[in-house]
Amino acid sequence: MWIPTLNQAWAVLAGAIVLEVAGTTCMRLSEGFTRLTPSVLIFVFYIASFALNTLVIRTLGLSVVYAVWSGVGTVLTAGIGFLWFREPATALKLVSIGLIVIGVMGLHASTRATVAA
Repeated sequence: MWIPTLNQAWAVLAGAIVLEVAGTTCMRLSEGFTRLTPSVLIFVFYIASFALNTLVIRTLGLSVVYAVWSGVGTVLTAGIGFLWFREPATALKLVSIGLIVIGVMGLHASTRATVAA
């Protein structure tokens, strides 16, 4: 089975994050599973995202992959909520998103440092 290099793993993880965000956005668009296309796409996007995560875990490890996947996905999904769905972007939400970004950057740096050592 294919084992991605470090750079490939980060690129594949980015794809997994985009798919996860698309699936989560489809949750909102499905209007409680009352609209067929977004309802089906929830599952298509999540299955594809988990498949990519499964490949990436072999290189980056479970703790980093899941934390980055969920953290970056949360930040992007919140941004879509603010911009597309006109949800309020309060100061507390923005500070909290900033903390998530700092945490993801730390995980990314720790993975790079581990490989360099």
